[in-house]
Amino acid sequence: MIAQLRVLKKKIAIQGIESSFHEEAAYKYFGKDVETIKCLSFQDLCDSLKSGESDFAIMAIENSIAGSLLQNYTLLQEYNFNIIGEIFLRIKMNLMALPGTKIEDIKIAQSHPIAIRQCSKFLTGLDGVLLEEKEDTAICAKNIAENQLGNVAAVASASAAEIFGLEILAKSIETNKKNFTRFIILSNAPQKDILKNKATLFFQLPHDPGALAKILTIIASHSINLTKIQSVPIVGKPYEYNFHVDMIWESYSNFQKAIETIKGVAVNLQILGEYEKGIVDFKNEK
Repeated sequence: MIAQLRVLKKKIAIQGIESSFHEEAAYKYFGKDVETIKCLSFQDLCDSLKSGESDFAIMAIENSIAGSLLQNYTLLQEYNFNIIGEIFLRIKMNLMALPGTKIEDIKIAQSHPIAIRQCSKFLTGLDGVLLEEKEDTAICAKNIAENQLGNVAAVASASAAEIFGLEILAKSIETNKKNFTRFIILSNAPQKDILKNKATLFFQLPHDPGALAKILTIIASHSINLTKIQSVPIVGKPYEYNFHVDMIWESYSNFQKAIETIKGVAVNLQILGEYEKGIVDFKNEK
């Protein structure tokens, strides 16, 4: 019976290992009764979902300090997944090392490049410390613990320090305390019977004067709120771009009408997903 229950657990592809922020986001969205499939890269994550090894995948797409992960927008186009949801996670970064280590002992600080950017003010203030970019925050913590690296620190979550037995030398070192990462939930197929009040789509535009302005006018005239627009270079076509757009609405029929009108202006329009918008409370974060 226990074996049967384990088989029924959802498998969620994440970038990173146990105690990574991707795992934390997966648990927050799906609950802890899931199996996380650890992937070292976002490419591996996409391959896991595409092959059926995973039922869903969770992917970071933007951070309130470091900005957008452009390579992930490209992966969304290449793999043609469906976005079925999103979640915002408050990111608290901590500097950690082997127990007994002092900050002045640190010669190298390691973390994911996005994490380093989020903590740039603190890290650049560490005199004589070399910053090293690695594939995952939690992997840095694990590597220090397993190899007993005495003069090396990791920037990672508090749970990583707990799991790998490290001591936190400095808490919440992110430059801005309103530090959130937006994660999108990916599936091979659209989900039925879910609330839809947000969509993500991408398109190209003809080289006509005012083409983008026409799109924005259409969106506004149908009472649609544009929450994000991101240009991503088209590989092999210099100075040509895909435009990724997030929009929210109160009337789904208005959204449908807007899309039909946009089709007359945009090129290669593709809706990546219609889903329920996530909630983030910036006001209560200090």
